[in-house]
Amino acid sequence: MRAIVVTGYGDVDKLEVRNVPEPSAAPGEVKVRVTASSVNPIDWKLRSGVYRQKSPLEFPAILGRDASGEVVAVGTGVRSIRVGDKVLGLVNRAYAEYVVDKEEAWGEVPASMDPVDAGALPLVTLTGTQLIEEAVRPRSGEVVLVTGAVGSVGRSAVFAARTLGARVLAGVRRSQQQEAAKLNVGVVALDDDSAIARLPQLDSIADTVGGETIQKLLGKVKTGGVIGSVLGEPPRAKERGLVVRAHMVHPNGRRLAELARAVAQGELVIPIAKKFPLAEIREAQTLAESGPGGKVVLLVR
Repeated sequence: MRAIVVTGYGDVDKLEVRNVPEPSAAPGEVKVRVTASSVNPIDWKLRSGVYRQKSPLEFPAILGRDASGEVVAVGTGVRSIRVGDKVLGLVNRAYAEYVVDKEEAWGEVPASMDPVDAGALPLVTLTGTQLIEEAVRPRSGEVVLVTGAVGSVGRSAVFAARTLGARVLAGVRRSQQQEAAKLNVGVVALDDDSAIARLPQLDSIADTVGGETIQKLLGKVKTGGVIGSVLGEPPRAKERGLVVRAHMVHPNGRRLAELARAVAQGELVIPIAKKFPLAEIREAQTLAESGPGGKVVLLVR
């Protein structure tokens, strides 16, 4: 089968199209003919070597966490998924024509959704919703600030927090305020110190940005409030008497299917910036790294 492999740490010139062995479904696994994948920050961080200490690669390696497509085989013991089903999943080695992963990684693609568009969803939607549901855990009526709210992970976090009944503030750059207003929540420009000074006391922050931005905001969270982050524990947060929960995304096919339905129904919007054939992976990753304002999708079939 065709796959994109990374041959060593470095720039996009380390990405190549190669023929590699086709995987088989072991017990409890599902094999999918991939329709689409997408580019996520973890992909270029692994490729560049930024993550070589925590997640070293063995070369040649196949990257990619998002996949959508059609089930072509199931291993023994698989009960909820059948051959012919259209699915999407948070998986590994998704830059390929076929991918295999455990049954619980896969969820159903809604009948009204383009399977190509489904390939943009798994990592970002699960990351954002799990950040809220498993790390921040807001109660109805609590004030939650989501940083990076117009990014795909941030949009998903806003959606999850609203669903739980929280009072949500979308933290964005000044240039993004008009776009953030479409989320139908309060908006605050986090690159405007006067706007930060006017913030009400926060019960929690769902952080997708990190760095100086989260440091500016720590003093706005009440003592005993929660900082949930997808970027590790912010420095000095615990010293301020805050509860800190760093979160790492994990597969959940059932929740992913629910999120896909929310996207299909227009309740959650994950913009797609551009679609590339799989062979144009170098151009795709270059665009994705530039911050194009939406997901970059890879057309596999």
